[in-house]
Amino acid sequence: MNIKLKFALGLAFSALAFTANAQKTYTSGVANYTIKSPAGDVDSKIYFTADSSASVTQQGPANIKVLTNSKSTFVAILVDVPVASMKKAAVLTPDEIEQGLAAAPKFVFTPSTETKVINGYNCKKVDVKDSKSGSSYTAWVTKDITLPTNLLTKYFADAGGVPVQFTTVQMGQAVDVTLKSVTDEKAPAGTFAIPGDFEKISLDDLKAMGGK
Repeated sequence: MNIKLKFALGLAFSALAFTANAQKTYTSGVANYTIKSPAGDVDSKIYFTADSSASVTQQGPANIKVLTNSKSTFVAILVDVPVASMKKAAVLTPDEIEQGLAAAPKFVFTPSTETKVINGYNCKKVDVKDSKSGSSYTAWVTKDITLPTNLLTKYFADAGGVPVQFTTVQMGQAVDVTLKSVTDEKAPAGTFAIPGDFEKISLDDLKAMGGK
């Protein structure tokens, strides 16, 4: 009886341990990141669903939103500067999207056995090599959660987990990113659409204004 009881208790505690470490799957919600830039740290909030994401970042007086879909067939950059009463939206053409994809890095991942906890997530170190540029980086990924890839994590689909602390490449520049938290927070209505009061402009026009 003692042996059976110990076995039953062992199973119970194993089940509890499994529950405590069970993977949390997010199909929609919001991921909060900190991005290190030459001008200092910037917070970015990314609302996501299975097929859409909206990255919201405050840069000085400007509120920058980037809308994308999971198939990379739609990209729009919205710039809202309330103090200047300016609302502009640049929708990339298929050719511009293709050029962006062609310039994207090609990351190759090599997992290691090194681990650490970052912002409450159990992470494993992964060595990252960009086979195009030859540059090497380090990423820390977790299997504690799963969520759709987004603007910041789209190059890490094969990294072996969700990137928590990592270096990605944007506009040819290496950017250090840290995931702070993920929640089930529902995106406000209209988050993934271009509001009617935004003026549509070209990407070249947006670049000429100093927007990226």
